Amino acid sequence: MAHHTTRSAYLELVERLNRFPQGAPPSELLFRILAMLFSEREAALVARLPIKPFTAGQAARAWKLPLGEAQSVLDELAGRAILLDIESGGVRTYVLPPPMAGFFEFSMMRLRDDLDQELLAELFYEYITVEEDFIKALFTSGETQLGRVFVSEPSLPADGSLVVLDHERASQVVAEAAHIAVGLCYCRHKMEHVGRACDAPLDICMTFNNTADSLIRHGVARRVDAAECLDLLDQARERGLVQFGENVRQRVNFICNCCGCCCEAMIAARRFGHLHPVHTTSFLPELAPATCTGCGKCVDACPVEAMTLVSANDPARPKRKLARLDTDICLGCGVCVPACPEHGLKLTPRAERVITPVDSVHRTVVMAIERGMLQDLVFDNRTLASHRAMAAVLGAILRLPPLKQALASRQLKSRYLEALLARRADWSSRSAT
Repeated sequence: MAHHTTRSAYLELVERLNRFPQGAPPSELLFRILAMLFSEREAALVARLPIKPFTAGQAARAWKLPLGEAQSVLDELAGRAILLDIESGGVRTYVLPPPMAGFFEFSMMRLRDDLDQELLAELFYEYITVEEDFIKALFTSGETQLGRVFVSEPSLPADGSLVVLDHERASQVVAEAAHIAVGLCYCRHKMEHVGRACDAPLDICMTFNNTADSLIRHGVARRVDAAECLDLLDQARERGLVQFGENVRQRVNFICNCCGCCCEAMIAARRFGHLHPVHTTSFLPELAPATCTGCGKCVDACPVEAMTLVSANDPARPKRKLARLDTDICLGCGVCVPACPEHGLKLTPRAERVITPVDSVHRTVVMAIERGMLQDLVFDNRTLASHRAMAAVLGAILRLPPLKQALASRQLKSRYLEALLARRADWSSRSAT
C-alpha cells in the first residue's frame, strides 16, 4: 500500500507537469529523477499547484494547510530551486517552472552535497539523451519552440549591411536585464559526471530578470554585472559556442552557451533538424566558392552538421572539396564565419525574417494552442485563478493571427472566448471602414 501511495504522488506530479506545454513524458527514469528531487509529500503538494503564479495564501488554500506551514514548504522548495519566488511591490509570488528550461537544469547549476549529482546526471542522460521521448516532446512538438538562437555578433558584417533587430543580439538581453546571474552549465556538468564532457567553459550558464533574482537569493547562481556577462559572451564566441536562449523578444530569462557535443538543444537540432526543433536566426552564411579551399574548418565549427564537404567536381583536381550548406537545418548562428581562414563566408538575410513571440505569456499560449493544451492554461482550476493572469492569457490570444484564434476557440469551446474574438473582428472591420 505504501508503494502504491508513493507512486500515486509522483503520478499526480507527472500529470501536473504535463498540463504545461513544456512537460515530461512518463517513464521509469522520470519517476526516479522526481524521487531524487521531491519527497513523496512534496510531490503530492506540488501536483496541486496552479500553472499561473500564485501566492502563499493560494497555496495554503489549495493544500488545506495553515498559512505558516504552507509558507515553510514553499520557501524550502524555492531554496532548492524547485520553485521560483518573485518579489514585486512587496508581494511575493511563486511559480513552478517547467522541467526544461527549469528545475531539471537548476538542480545541476551548482555543486551540491544534499543529493547524489552523479546519479542524477546519469538519470538525466538516460532519460533525455538515450530514451529520446523527452527531447522529442520538448523540441519537435508544434511549430513554436522553447528556444531560439542568437546571432554571433562578431560575425556580422562591419559595414552594417545587415538589419539586426535588438532582440536578435545577446548583448542587448544583457543590457536590458534587471538581474543577471551565472551558474554551471547544466549540460556540460551532466556530461562531466557521465564521462562525456568537452573542455568548453562550465561556469557560463546565464539567467536574467526574475529567474536570476530568485536563483541568486537562494545560492543557485552568482550575481554578475553586465560587463562580466559580456566578457563571458566573448569567451563563449571565441570557443565557437552558440548562444541559445528563451524564444521571446522581451525579458529573456536564460541564455545558454552551447557546444555541439554536450548541449541538448544542439543534439536535438542535429538529430531532428528537419523538424526545426529550435528557432533559427534571420540569417544564413553565404559561401564564396572561389575562395573555398576545402579545408573543412567551417564543417568542424558547425554544431549541427549543416555544413559539409562535397566534391568540387573539378576534372583537373578530382580530390578537391568544397563546403556546402544545408540551409534547411542551418541555425544561422554564424559560428562558421570566423572559422574560415580565407574569409570566404559572410552572413546574409534569410528570405523571410524569423518571427519571435513577444514575451513568455505570448509564447506559452501559442505553444499550448499548437499542442492542444490551451484549456489547461485558461481553466487552471486547481486553485483560485488570478484575474490578472487570466487577462494576460486572453490578451495574448487576441493578438494571434485569425487561424490560431480559431484553433484556440475550438480547443476551449468557450462562448466567452468566441464572443471576445467576434468582438475583436467587429472592431477590426469597423476600423478598416
